[in-house]
Amino acid sequence: MEKVYQHATGSIRVTPSGESRWRVEVEPVDAGVYIFRPSCHTSYPPDLVGAIFKRKGVSWVCFEILRDEDPDFVQMDLTASLLGYRPPEAFDKSRILDFGCGAGASTVILARMFPSARVIGVDLERAELEIARRRAFFHGLDNVEFLVSPDPASLPAGIGSFDFVNFSAVFEHLLPAERRTLLPAVWDLLPPGGVLFVNQTPNRLFPVERHSSGIPLINYLPDWLAFKLAGRWARLGRDESWEGMLRGGIRGGTAGEIMRLLPVGVSGSPVLLEPACRGYRDRIDLWYDQYRARGTPLIMRVAYLLLKAIHRATGVVLTHSLSLAFEKRG
Repeated sequence: MEKVYQHATGSIRVTPSGESRWRVEVEPVDAGVYIFRPSCHTSYPPDLVGAIFKRKGVSWVCFEILRDEDPDFVQMDLTASLLGYRPPEAFDKSRILDFGCGAGASTVILARMFPSARVIGVDLERAELEIARRRAFFHGLDNVEFLVSPDPASLPAGIGSFDFVNFSAVFEHLLPAERRTLLPAVWDLLPPGGVLFVNQTPNRLFPVERHSSGIPLINYLPDWLAFKLAGRWARLGRDESWEGMLRGGIRGGTAGEIMRLLPVGVSGSPVLLEPACRGYRDRIDLWYDQYRARGTPLIMRVAYLLLKAIHRATGVVLTHSLSLAFEKRG
């Protein structure tokens, strides 16, 4: 039976498409509004689709669905970003923290990837976590749990320790003060031998800021000048504050910045790892494996060879996104 859901930004029509699947069609109120995808197919029941739509609106409803259900989206990124550094058996019976899990796409994927592990998703937004819990219920997962952070700079009380911590598309959205507070707090949850993964975060060393503004060279400018340029020419809009732009992810991150934020202590010091699993030799191999199916083969191959040449000449990894792993060593 067809279902129609309304939102201030528009409506969606959910219709059966056979074999327990549904077609989602997006109809915005404003024809000029950005739409990630005008339609998509899903195995989610209509009530879960409606809940996602209520939270995300017409622009991002298909995006949020596909983050979980499209194996070439978040799952492919997590497979490369985690299993490029550690073999699958390293995650057996482990505890994994998925920090800043949002609506839970990455968390339920991790729970499916590592069924013997216990995966804890943490986020600040209760409404996001309600969707995350409904996702976990839909998938029949019993190795996943979701907790609410009390504020942007704190972790839930009594959260315990973890073998692995995952930041998927999260670090770039933290304000500078939150980065300085949360990174050490999360690092303290890891025992010696534990690993912090930071992935799907824009690389601030890349010449074009691709996440929020699309402006070339803005990554290299001081904050005051970047704010002026972004307010004038970026799709962010003239009325956005600098804090709002930072929250939107305009500043990305670097491996060096994260290393400086992680404390050196008696329990262990951070070591930036190079991927050595799945046939990877360095972070450029990992990046290429993630993105080669998403671009033109010849262009991707040329980009790969260029990045390798830059790395050999300068030691800099100039991929547009980060897939990093930091091990705590005593």
